[in-house]
Amino acid sequence: MASFSIENFGCRATDADASAIRRSLLAGGLAHVEDHADADVVVLNTCTVTAAADSQAREAIRKIHRANPNARILVTGCYAQRAPQEIAALDGVSYVVGNSHLAEIPAAIRELRQSNRSSVSDFVPLSEFAADEMSLARGAAKILIGDIFAQTTVPFASTDGSDAVLDRTRPILKIQDGCNNRCSYCVIPFVRGKSRSLSANQVIAEVSALVSAGAKEIVLSGINLGSYGRDFSPRASLQDVVRRILDETPLDQIRFSSIEPQDITEEFVALVASSHRIAQHFHVPLQSGSNRILRAMHRWYRAEHYAERIKLIRRMLPHAAIGGDVIAGFPGETPDDFETTRGFISSLPFTYLHVFSFSERPGTSAADLGDPVWPAEIRERARSLRELGRKKSAEFRESQAARSVRALTLARTGDNWTEALTGNYLKVRIEGCRPANEWHEITIGPVS
Repeated sequence: MASFSIENFGCRATDADASAIRRSLLAGGLAHVEDHADADVVVLNTCTVTAAADSQAREAIRKIHRANPNARILVTGCYAQRAPQEIAALDGVSYVVGNSHLAEIPAAIRELRQSNRSSVSDFVPLSEFAADEMSLARGAAKILIGDIFAQTTVPFASTDGSDAVLDRTRPILKIQDGCNNRCSYCVIPFVRGKSRSLSANQVIAEVSALVSAGAKEIVLSGINLGSYGRDFSPRASLQDVVRRILDETPLDQIRFSSIEPQDITEEFVALVASSHRIAQHFHVPLQSGSNRILRAMHRWYRAEHYAERIKLIRRMLPHAAIGGDVIAGFPGETPDDFETTRGFISSLPFTYLHVFSFSERPGTSAADLGDPVWPAEIRERARSLRELGRKKSAEFRESQAARSVRALTLARTGDNWTEALTGNYLKVRIEGCRPANEWHEITIGPVS
């Protein structure tokens, strides 16, 4: 039996895509192996949100090819959609499949398996692909890519749920893809397409399958999750599908990935507060606390609006986890802009931060702004923000000491301890080596 391995880079949405690819290949009769060195076919699902993400993917390709020169490497995901020829030029790559054709990966791998040639440059094109799609040989690799904005559905591979639960304790269910916003720094809309949603009935069916297979918590994810349902006619909302999950499935706990600040409404926060089956965890991208920089970023809010949403969460849910993304060194960010951002973050009840150094992305308007911040200064600003994030995290953990909460065990264990995660996103250690995916009532200990 032919074997495959798969490696994912990037966000929870790409993680969900990787799980769907894995399911489809298992259904096609391939055997999954963990080690790339043992695989006949290696699938890399890439990210392209930063230049570092691109570099990480290229290095992984080189490393895999050196360790297993006979493996056929298929590269997919966001980097593949953005720069397919760049990837196809790398030694060892046999196929580059864009996000536009995720569903065709099993067929592409069948084609690879049926050929004994050392190069795929003379493969016969797959008959089911439309003539206007770019399915052409480029040197030693074949490229399969199409118009991402023509996509109208969310890439999805149905399952009985068992493999997803075995794959990770808290399975990720992508219910939305694409983004209609055009933030000036972000390349993702150009590699993910327009916003589109998984039907509510499909969501319920998938949640039910995952629960039947043993899932206790499911993470709902999307590229712009808060826009879920706006492409339907009549329009629906994220709240609508969450209420259906609560009403129609026995799922123990729902957790959300990232929610844009404009979607953090009083109704949404009240829904989270109304049910013990929704994790009290909000990840709300900020990017900058300077209104001047927010305008240059083409963000749809100002710092004062963002602050109102964060304070709303804290008022209604005093113990909720609140995280945010922030970019250091956006073009034109002055020392005053940075200090404004740092002070703004200090003033709000964040419990953790994800800090990114600005990375110029081809095709985005920020790439043409000029007035760059020196790399050394970007690194120093990012370091300062990460230190602030660590301080915020420590303060939040200290505030939670002695609280009794429920936590779900994860797969990580050590000498007489097991890692677990609380609803408000604190990782804790439970005494003893325990199976993953079990609920435990715990008391949060003091900060050591």
